[in-house]
Amino acid sequence: MNSPSLSPGRQAYLLAVRRQKRQVRLWQAALLAGLLALWELSCRVGLSDGFLISSPSRMAATFVSLCRGGDLWRHIGVSCGETVIGFLSGTALGTAVAICMWWSGKLARILDPYLVVLNALPKTALGPIFIVWMGAGQGAIIVMTLAISLIVTILNMYQGFLSTDEEKIRLLRSLGANRRQILWLLVFPANAPTLFSTLKVNVGLSWVGVIMGEFLVSQAGLGYLIVYGSQVFNMDLVMTSVVILAVAAVVMYRLVLWVEKILNRFWGKGL
Repeated sequence: MNSPSLSPGRQAYLLAVRRQKRQVRLWQAALLAGLLALWELSCRVGLSDGFLISSPSRMAATFVSLCRGGDLWRHIGVSCGETVIGFLSGTALGTAVAICMWWSGKLARILDPYLVVLNALPKTALGPIFIVWMGAGQGAIIVMTLAISLIVTILNMYQGFLSTDEEKIRLLRSLGANRRQILWLLVFPANAPTLFSTLKVNVGLSWVGVIMGEFLVSQAGLGYLIVYGSQVFNMDLVMTSVVILAVAAVVMYRLVLWVEKILNRFWGKGL
């Protein structure tokens, strides 16, 4: 139903936007369905080896079997729990360190070379060290996840803080605002888009940390299922676990988008 407060031109524009969105979704669904159909057909006619690459029907059967066994949800819960803990810890701690670096230029100069080295260092190489420190359990996996997202958060947020409009900072100073007030009234709110951009990146990085950790040491989780499936040459289990992993990552990413949308509505576009 068109709103009477909108002009006919505006109504036509909104209708065209909604139509385009529907078309994009239809094409996305059609592309996915076509790829799955082609995959299934290639296995059935012998163009591809279903034993090596599985197939949609075999993956569906494996998924049903895992659900009936009752272990699937435990594995999903373990991986999701580790990811959320590492994701939130890395983002919170990284943002706190970035705030401290913005607050103290001397601290920023001290930490800068170490952050450069840690950012260039492959975090998975530290996996055995984390296992020795934290033990062969979830602690090592969470620490690895935190390590992967921590440095990215620090660098992104610190650069965002530094890029805050200097004219606005000088204006607040001229009005008598202290450094704490400038931080919480201007710098941090102005970098909310940077924070959410970092959160979106950290979703993928956190899942990388969890899966790599579960590859090295785990008794449950989607990474455990992938490793176990590869060891027994059960590619149906491997591919099914990968698909479930992709769905879980997309759901987590959509949750971040949902939170961003809610906060933008609450605080306005200037958030």
